[in-house]
This record gives sequence, structure tokens and C-alpha cells, in this order.
Amino acid sequence: MPLVTLTSDIGEQDYLVGATKGRLLRINPEFNIIDITHKLSPFNYPQASYVCRNAIKNFPEFTYHIILVNLFESKPEQLLFAFYKDQYIICADNGLLSMIIEEKPEMILGVPLEKSAIKNTLYCIDVAAKAITQLTNGEPIQNIGIPDPVFIEKHPLRPTLGEDWMEGQIIFIDNFENVIVNITKDQFERQRKGRRFKIVFKRDEIIERISGSYADVPQGEKLVIFNSAGYMEIAINKGNAAGLFGLKGYSESSNGMPNVMQARLFYQTVKVYFE
Repeated sequence: MPLVTLTSDIGEQDYLVGATKGRLLRINPEFNIIDITHKLSPFNYPQASYVCRNAIKNFPEFTYHIILVNLFESKPEQLLFAFYKDQYIICADNGLLSMIIEEKPEMILGVPLEKSAIKNTLYCIDVAAKAITQLTNGEPIQNIGIPDPVFIEKHPLRPTLGEDWMEGQIIFIDNFENVIVNITKDQFERQRKGRRFKIVFKRDEIIERISGSYADVPQGEKLVIFNSAGYMEIAINKGNAAGLFGLKGYSESSNGMPNVMQARLFYQTVKVYFE
């Protein structure tokens, strides 16, 4: 029974999530389908890669992960079918794959889309489901897609580094309005080199220690922890950090824009100074 996860930016307001599952089961009734989320922000690659990367690695080996994010950034000609660290990932050829895995996968296929087909979400699901079924039935990969295709690659959003500082971007705001920054514990410690530090955001908010849990500070106080995925998180004990401080998630559309859009970067950026 193939285990199949679904992640998308579709939302849950209309029929499409249900229709997607119906198409999967129509092609293979043995699929065991699990939702990761359908509430990713549209066109937000850093957010999607953070969520997918940290969900996928916790699943049993040989799970199939279908990611429906920005399927139609350009006219689609293929889906990507990759194998990486004992997990299968199926997504659009839009650069997201390289942002999720951050290195070359152990196997990658380009699964062609028919030129004459109406290339909507349900058609892409049909193609993905058929490819999974072919693989689980033992068909040669040459029958499924083109090995080692040319595909779009995008660089993951990484922190900027200086000798005595590092700067990260807010990549995710969770349901409690805790703020996730694209600085991992390993990156932080490598750059820190045992030095004292100040974590600064919104120009004037400063934190000078890393907490082990929310309860390390009094109720209503701000703190920084490294979350279960190993990423820096700014939070308030029993409070809403993003709302209180006016912090916002990184948006590629605002990066580098002049005037008022450029000013938003102050509310998307976290800087660490080392002493």
C-alpha cells in the first residue's frame, strides 16, 4: 500500500483538495493518502521549501510526496520525480525541488506532460499518480520518465554572513504567530565561534540568550529558541510575536523593491551581532 503525502498552496475553501484525492484513488485505490498542508502561501518558495523539507524527512522510507506548489509558473512540460534520502518527491519543474533538498538527488526523472493535454492541477495529479503506480509495480524507470533531465534550479534562501554578524529572513509564521528565521542552530554556532551575541529585529528589539523552551521566560516575555526542525524561532511565552512586533514573512516580490516595499524588509529581517 503506497504511502502518499499531499502538500499544496491550494487552500481548503473549494473542491480541489477533495478532487485531487479522488483522482489519486481512482488511479490507484491502494494509495494511503496523508495531508501535510494545503495552506502554503501562494508563490512563496522559501516557506514551501521549509515546510516540505522538515515534514518529508520524518516519514517512513519510500514514501511518495506530491507537492502542488506554483504548478504553472511557466508553461509546464514535465513533472520532476526525484529520489532523495529514501524519499520520493514529485513536484513541478519550477525550482522548488532544489530548494527543498539543497543538493543533487540520488535519482531524478522528468515525467513528460502531453503537449495536447489541458495542463491543470487534476491532470498533473493523474500524471503523478500513474508514475507512482508504475514504479510500485516494478516498471523500469525508462518507462516512467527521462533520467537526469535538464530542470530548473533555484538556490535556497540562506542567511547572509559577515565576520561579526549574520542576517536571516523570516521564512514562516506558525499558527501561534511564532516567527521562524532561516538560521539553523548549526549555522548559528559555526558563525558564533563561542562569542557573546545580540539578536536584533525590528531595529530595536534585542535578545541576548537562547532559551530551551517557552517556559524559560515569564508569561508575555519575548524569547529565542531553536525549534524541533533546528531553526531559529522568535516567540512570546503565551503571546503572538508576529502580531505584537509587526513581523512579516519573507516575500520574493518585495525583495529589492524601492520605497515602501523596501521598508518592509526591516520587518522580515533578523540580524545577529557577535562580540
